[in-house]
Amino acid sequence: MTNATIQEIEGIDDYWGPAFRSVYEGEGGHEAFLQQLDERIKQHDKEIEKLCNFYYQGFIESIRELLEVRSHAEELHAEISNVDANVKETTDGLCVRSEELIRARRVELNIASTIEKMELCLPLLTTYSKLKSQVEAKRYYPALKTLEQLEHVLLPRVGPYAWCSHISSDIPKLRQAIQDASMADLRDFLENIRRLSPQVGAVALKQTQEMLGRSLENIIKNKKDMATLGPSSVETTTPQSPHELVDFSPLYQCLHIHTVLGAKHDFVQYYRSQRRQQARLVVIPAAGNLHDSIQSMKSYLNAVLGFFILEEHLLTTGAGLVSSDWLGETWGSARSAAAGTLRTHTALVTDPTLMLSIKHQIVLFINALKCYGLPTEPLPQLLQEMAEHYTEVLMQRWVAVFRDILDNATFRPIEVENQEQYDAVMDTFPYDGDELETQAFPRKFPFSSVVPAVYVQVKEFMYAWLKYSSGLGLGGGGRAAAARHSTSLLLTRSFTGCLSALFRRALPLTQLVQIILDTQYLESATPYLYEFISNITGSELVTTQPAGSMFQTARDDAEKQICENLQHKVDEFLDLENYDWLLVEPSGQASSFVTDMLGYLTGVLTSLEQLPRRAREAAVTAAVQRIACRLRALLLEGDVRAVSAGALHQLDLDVIQCEQFAASDPLPGLRDQLLEHFASLRQLLDLITSWDWSSYLHDIGMEGAKYALVSPREAATLLEKLREAEQKSSVFSVLKKNERDRRKLLDTVLKQLKQLQNQDG
Repeated sequence: MTNATIQEIEGIDDYWGPAFRSVYEGEGGHEAFLQQLDERIKQHDKEIEKLCNFYYQGFIESIRELLEVRSHAEELHAEISNVDANVKETTDGLCVRSEELIRARRVELNIASTIEKMELCLPLLTTYSKLKSQVEAKRYYPALKTLEQLEHVLLPRVGPYAWCSHISSDIPKLRQAIQDASMADLRDFLENIRRLSPQVGAVALKQTQEMLGRSLENIIKNKKDMATLGPSSVETTTPQSPHELVDFSPLYQCLHIHTVLGAKHDFVQYYRSQRRQQARLVVIPAAGNLHDSIQSMKSYLNAVLGFFILEEHLLTTGAGLVSSDWLGETWGSARSAAAGTLRTHTALVTDPTLMLSIKHQIVLFINALKCYGLPTEPLPQLLQEMAEHYTEVLMQRWVAVFRDILDNATFRPIEVENQEQYDAVMDTFPYDGDELETQAFPRKFPFSSVVPAVYVQVKEFMYAWLKYSSGLGLGGGGRAAAARHSTSLLLTRSFTGCLSALFRRALPLTQLVQIILDTQYLESATPYLYEFISNITGSELVTTQPAGSMFQTARDDAEKQICENLQHKVDEFLDLENYDWLLVEPSGQASSFVTDMLGYLTGVLTSLEQLPRRAREAAVTAAVQRIACRLRALLLEGDVRAVSAGALHQLDLDVIQCEQFAASDPLPGLRDQLLEHFASLRQLLDLITSWDWSSYLHDIGMEGAKYALVSPREAATLLEKLREAEQKSSVFSVLKKNERDRRKLLDTVLKQLKQLQNQDG
């Protein structure tokens, strides 16, 4: 067993565990194993000794060779040391060079990497510098494009560097700065466009005026000028279109910027709100009083027109900046406000020349609006309203002209000494003077100098009014009708008003008569005035004015003053002559002042023969009525307390004389009407003089009574005056029986009259 274990140990080199376990596990095997192991060692020592003895000589030789090798090895060592030193020296330099090479290569790699990174960063930095320059140069739209490239292309390509973060953080600030700067440019543009609007409007109005005044002759002349001088020589500095005066590039740039920024809607709303505010301001006159001068009105219209011409231009070029609905709404509000402003200020104009210039500007304004497709209502209606005011203004001016004519007029028929003077009158007034042609000089026209002077001024008025009516689109018939209406107003209101003012001066009767005749001749010339209007307007002749009605008010005033004049003259005759109411015996004939008064009236009626019958009827009726009323009032007035029978008979003679005048039929067909004015006085005188009290008292209150026009009060008043006169005359005398009977009758009748008077009361 022990031998097997040793053999196993000798046969195995790396794992002896089992063998040793078997040794230690066996009984008494440990000792045996050690013993056997010692024997085996001794055995191997003997074998080694034998082997060494066998190889000893070879070993010695090997030692000798080894010693030789040693010397050679030392030599080799020395040589190797030298070589090593040389190699070490060489390798040290090589290492240094290698390290330098490594460092150089590292630098080279860093440089290459840096160059590569710089090539990536350089466009970013260049673009950023470009962005800064564009912002400083206020080239905001290119700057915004550059900023977009910088943010979305270049920065993601470079990488996360600190300076890139700085640039990234600076981009929102730059974007906001660009937006703020563009808004500042927009505000500058809005201010500039507001300032240039009047110039734009002025150019538009000028071009409209040239277009309206363009004729074939002007076109041919312009073509000839262009052919002779060349196109450049006839071109002016005036732009082809009014909106060319304005540079819209800042506005378009701002629009593009906000479009890129995604804020187009806010930008459009801001622009519209600002322009709406400017529209409200532009319709408010900057000059304050547009009616002071035509320049103020031109400036106002130019500003309004220029404002909306620019907006209309943006409607087609503004990329949605202005919409048709917004423009229509804004222009509608401004149009109404402008019409109201014009209506207010034109109503204050008192100069017809200025009014005519304003109308011309408004007509140009309306035509310019039509050229640009903008609605014009209610401006045409405003022109119609202005036409009425212009008529009033003209009439006010012609009132002064008419007053001057009337103030300087003598109201005497025109008398000419020769043919030249005669032709001058005939040239200024359409008078059918056939009966004058055969007369010798001097010749006398039936009208005064007022007639041709007024006729000429009426034609001047027509010229002035027709100037205004041109360009209103009324047509020939409409212009003629309006002119006839204005002319009728001028004559019926202005001239008639001047005549009425003249009548308040208490004119002489002859002048009043001449004024009535003059108005008749002016009325007869009305068809010639209407024909004059038709010739100018090219319309059909229409006569609408009823004959004899144009100056009826003036004639009524003149006739009234004639009547008042005659009544005043009657009062003068009656006031200058005082009756002797205690006259004992009448003179047997009418009083001299009554005869003179009636003679005067006869002469006046003769001078009134040229007047219409209506005027003569009014005059003679007023005079006769005044005479009857005054004589009756003289008899019954309270200041006369006593009237004698003689005075009563004298008054009766005067009344008879007046009745004879009325009965003489001073105006055919008016006899009975004139006599009626004396009827009440005649019945009163007949009652007293005939002492027919029984008939009066019996018939009183009955229809158709003989003394129906005599009231108990009047009869009682006159009886009391008779009784007072009789008492005064019989104070120192004894009454006879018939006188006493008469006195008793008088008292009885007077008592009955008072009773009737009390019953009526």
